[in-house]
Amino acid sequence: MAAERIKVGVARSALLENGATFFDPAALGILDATPEIDWEYLTDPVRRLTADHCAAYDVICAVSEGIGPEALGRPDLRLRLLAGFGAGYDTRDVKALTEAGVLLTNNPNAVRRPMATTQLTFVLALAHKLLVKDRLTREGRWTEQRSHYGTGLVGRTLGSLGIGNIGRELFRIAKPLDMRFIAHDPFVKQADVAELGVTLVDFDTLFRESDFLVTNVLLNEATRGIVGERALGLMKPSAYLISAARGPVVNEAALHRALVEKRIAGAGMDVFEVEPTPPDNPILKLDNVIVSPHSLCHTDECNRSLAEGSFRAARAFAQRTRPPHLINPAALVHPHQASWIA
Repeated sequence: MAAERIKVGVARSALLENGATFFDPAALGILDATPEIDWEYLTDPVRRLTADHCAAYDVICAVSEGIGPEALGRPDLRLRLLAGFGAGYDTRDVKALTEAGVLLTNNPNAVRRPMATTQLTFVLALAHKLLVKDRLTREGRWTEQRSHYGTGLVGRTLGSLGIGNIGRELFRIAKPLDMRFIAHDPFVKQADVAELGVTLVDFDTLFRESDFLVTNVLLNEATRGIVGERALGLMKPSAYLISAARGPVVNEAALHRALVEKRIAGAGMDVFEVEPTPPDNPILKLDNVIVSPHSLCHTDECNRSLAEGSFRAARAFAQRTRPPHLINPAALVHPHQASWIA
């Protein structure tokens, strides 16, 4: 008896303007080699999935597309798995997906090392005033080289707001720098991070003592705007903030004031409150900030891993096994799944 086939839709945002995938196309071999799967690209690039998308596919492999209850309430709902490329899922309504019986997966391992190296890149670039010295050289201001000394890292304090998958990897790869490591995370015990040489501290202590402070928390109602006027006011004038989790974790207006008033030394920003960030964002005009368009971690290695993780989840579902990195296991017993997974 032939295996039941499922239809998989791959987000159109997986394609570049020239029609090529942003990842190694060999990753698509996971879908091609799975006899239970028929797949195609969604016909249109969208920021949010619609009810029509959810009626057309059993599985959608989503790059960054969001989804909410408005897409899940129609009686012709077919979607049973939303397989995310990346680690974050704040644009996907987990409650609505679970209530509709739609599984949600993410892909934390694909971005663990690339995001950790991204954060360390910001630390090193800020510490050595890389962009300032780049401009001095390009503008022929060679005689100013001694006016912009950097910050040595030995004995300095590297802090992380949150210490999950990426935060732990950051401390692992930063170990040879001989820095002091601290973190704040109410969901982690000291014994869990002792081997990394990390000391857990309270929120205020993290901001007061960090010389380089990295955001590593999920975006939710508890963390939205958590790095605001009060938190920034605790930081040293010599300290740097690295925003690399989700943009709305940091209150940009408060950060701009702190930077302009030199209440902190500088910042590295890979994420913004609104993306794409407007060209007139005043933060972009500051010379003590390094910015990138939510993509500094995107290497060939990372991009292939992102795609492969999503496609492996689709393959697992097609073969009636529990997909890895399932966010909402309660959806497994929903009637919509119809005992699909053994």
